[in-house]
Amino acid sequence: MRRHIWRDLDHTLVFCTIALVLLGITVIGSATHINKVGFTFTDLVSKQILFFVINGILVIAMQWFDYRKLEHWSKGLYGLTLVLLLAVMFVGTSALGAQRWIQVGPLTIQPSEFTKLFMIVCLATFLLPRINQLRTFKSLVPVFIYVGIPTLLVFKQPDLGTSLVYMAIMCGMLFIAGIRMRLVEIMLGAMVLIAPLGWFALQSYQKERILVFLNPNIDPFGAGYHIIQSKIAIGSGLIFGKGLFEGTQSQLNFLPENHTDFIFSVIGEELGFIGCVIALILLFLLIYRAFVIAKNATDPFGMMVATGIASMWAFEVLINVGMTTGIMPVTGIPLPFISYGVSALTTNLLSVGLLLNISLRQKKFMFNQIET
Repeated sequence: MRRHIWRDLDHTLVFCTIALVLLGITVIGSATHINKVGFTFTDLVSKQILFFVINGILVIAMQWFDYRKLEHWSKGLYGLTLVLLLAVMFVGTSALGAQRWIQVGPLTIQPSEFTKLFMIVCLATFLLPRINQLRTFKSLVPVFIYVGIPTLLVFKQPDLGTSLVYMAIMCGMLFIAGIRMRLVEIMLGAMVLIAPLGWFALQSYQKERILVFLNPNIDPFGAGYHIIQSKIAIGSGLIFGKGLFEGTQSQLNFLPENHTDFIFSVIGEELGFIGCVIALILLFLLIYRAFVIAKNATDPFGMMVATGIASMWAFEVLINVGMTTGIMPVTGIPLPFISYGVSALTTNLLSVGLLLNISLRQKKFMFNQIET
C-alpha cells in the first residue's frame, strides 16, 4: 500500500512544496538571526521546522482518507468557520492595529488562515448543485451571501488582504462552475463604476496604503516606508544577491516584517534575481499542478476543491510579489510556503495534502477503468 501511494503521488507537487518550505526556513533564518540570543526552541525557525514536520505527517496520513467525505462535513465546517471568526472579535489578541489572532498557550493562531481551506471545501459543496446553472444575477445571490458573511467578518478584524483572498477563491470557483460570462462582464463594469464609493468603507490605514501605492514619497518615513525599503532591498540584490545573512536592508532592520509579508524582498536582496526566479518557478509549478489536478479530477467536488486551492495560491503570490515590488498596494498577505506563520503553513500544507489525495483518486480511477 505504501509503495502504491508513493508511486502514484504527484512528485512535482511534493518536490515544489518541500523546496519552497526549505527555502522559506532558510530565508526566515537569515531575516531573523540578527535578533537572536542563542538558538532556542521558541524562535521562529524552530517553530517553522516543527510545524513543517507535524503537518508533513498529517499530509501523509491524509492519503488514506477519501477527500469526498468532506462534502458531507461542509455544513459543520461552515459553522466552525463562523464560530472561529466570531471568536476573534471577542477573545482575539491585537497587534499592528488589527485583531486577527487567538492565543492558545505558547502559540498564536490566525483563524482566518484556516478558514480559507474550510471555505474552499464549503463553497465547493455549495456550488455542486449549481454547476452550469449560474446564468442570472438571481442565481448568484445565494453564493454572494454564503461567501459574503465570513468575508465581512474577516474584513471587520480588519483584514482586507484575507477578505480579498476569499473573493479570489470565489471567482475562480465560479468560473469553473460555469458562470455566464456576460454576467462577469456586467459585474466588472459595475465594480469600476462604484469603486470610488468603496473608498469610504476603507479604514484610514488602508486609504494610506492606496495613496502610498500611487506615490510612496508622499510619506517616506511613515506609510510609504515599507514599500520604499522593499524596492531598495530587491534592487540592491542585482543578479546574484549579496548572499545569505549579508543583506543590509534586512540585517540592519530597515526592512519591516522581513520574515513575513516582505520575505520576497529578502530573497531579492540576498539571493538576487536568480533567487527570485527560482522561487517564482517553484510557485508557478505548484499552482500549475493544482490546476492540472482540477482539470483531471474524476468528480465535480474534487475539481472545485482543487480550483479553489489553485486560485488561493495564485492570488496570494500575485499580491505578495506585486506588493514587494511596488506594483500592488501593501496588504497583509504572506507568500505561500515561504513566509513565516504557523497558521499559514498549516493551511498550505493541508491544501497540498488535499491535492495529493484528489490526484491519487484520479490515478486509482484510471487504473480501474483500464482493468475494466
